[in-house]
Amino acid sequence: MAILGSIRPVLTAGLDGDKSWHLQDYVARGGYEMLKKVINERTAPQQIIEEVKKACLRGRGGAGFPAGNKWSFMPKDRDFSSGERYIICNSDEGEPGTFKDRDLLACNPHAVIEGMAIAAYAIGANRGVNYIHGEIFELYQRFEEALAEARAAGFIGQNILGSDFCIEIHAHHGYGAYVCGEETALLESIEGKKGQPRFKPPFPAVKGLYGRPTTINNTETLAAIPFLLKMGGEAFFKLNDSASGGTKLFSISGHVERPGNYEVPLGTPFAELLALAGGVRGGRKIKAVIPGGVSTPVLPGEVMLATRLDYEGLAEAGSMLGSGAIIVMDESVCMVAALERLAWFFHEESCGQCTPCREGTDWLYKIIHRIENGAGRAGDLDLLEKLTRNIAGRTICAFGEAASLPVQSFLKHFRHEFEYHIEHKTCLVPKDVQWAGSTFHTGSASC
Repeated sequence: MAILGSIRPVLTAGLDGDKSWHLQDYVARGGYEMLKKVINERTAPQQIIEEVKKACLRGRGGAGFPAGNKWSFMPKDRDFSSGERYIICNSDEGEPGTFKDRDLLACNPHAVIEGMAIAAYAIGANRGVNYIHGEIFELYQRFEEALAEARAAGFIGQNILGSDFCIEIHAHHGYGAYVCGEETALLESIEGKKGQPRFKPPFPAVKGLYGRPTTINNTETLAAIPFLLKMGGEAFFKLNDSASGGTKLFSISGHVERPGNYEVPLGTPFAELLALAGGVRGGRKIKAVIPGGVSTPVLPGEVMLATRLDYEGLAEAGSMLGSGAIIVMDESVCMVAALERLAWFFHEESCGQCTPCREGTDWLYKIIHRIENGAGRAGDLDLLEKLTRNIAGRTICAFGEAASLPVQSFLKHFRHEFEYHIEHKTCLVPKDVQWAGSTFHTGSASC
């Protein structure tokens, strides 16, 4: 993982060692100091929550909901007599282009554990679960090893550091379903049911895992907690000039010279991050960028080059920060072929619970597939737009929007390529220019 030279690293500090994932290395970097401080000084839970609010730490999984506000939704009574209370780490990272959380689990798992323990203390939870994506089993094993180290050292378990605070944390291996990244589908999966989203309300803070109060945060969000508290909420907020605090891990892939994870302050201009990643592959011209994972609207390259990487900047440009998974596409990409691949992903990953999504994503894929293969019809583009309007906002979870937004944005910015396909039965991008590889690959952990 890399950092921008002008900012002191936060989550990625000290991860260039050979054994950064081991307890000994983490403690040498100051790990578990904040958990010790919180317990030994008997810090008021509300004080921790207020620091998180001061930091303006927004959820790093995609929705961007303020973490401190989410923690404050938990019941204040801290009564375990009727059952457990849970802190859940959402490590179900399954969207194409996203690979930051798996690097955190590979290189800095104890930061996640300490963050979960501090969060549990703050919200009054006595049980924790890290739900890890089903296609990264080796990282599930690594997290289990880290849990064993933390348990043996007394950082999790019963009466932590001689106090009356108890938090037991477990890893749960997911099943590779993209929809289980949605927090209520994740809860269903942990309970042993089919991973399908629940109706809300009730919300998890009221009725979550096994019907008990539950808070769910993303891996990167929880890993930031020890560092945030160590520097103080206001200092964390001032790490950038954005309206939201701290640094952010961006996964950048596609047609760049050095794909990987980069930690930069929120609000960093995209052009700076692109330069950090070595620029566009082979010196080609940038054509398009998906800025926050494939469920966020695509932007033309020239628009993205003038955009800063934060919630407000990307909203102004017409897209979203999402999980921070940036996919760069150069001039060799046929946008029809790119959208066909995305439409297939959403068609395959629909859980099938809601009719508009189950039937609509299949219909979207079939129309785009026939356009790409020279069988497009007049009226297909209008039909695609109509379908997306009938899917988005009509499903239990946000999957409908996730499947619809890419289609709408591809047609908005690159409609001429789709029209060319339909009229000429071939691609606007010459075949000898097109790149044969997949644009939507992911990176691998490198500590």
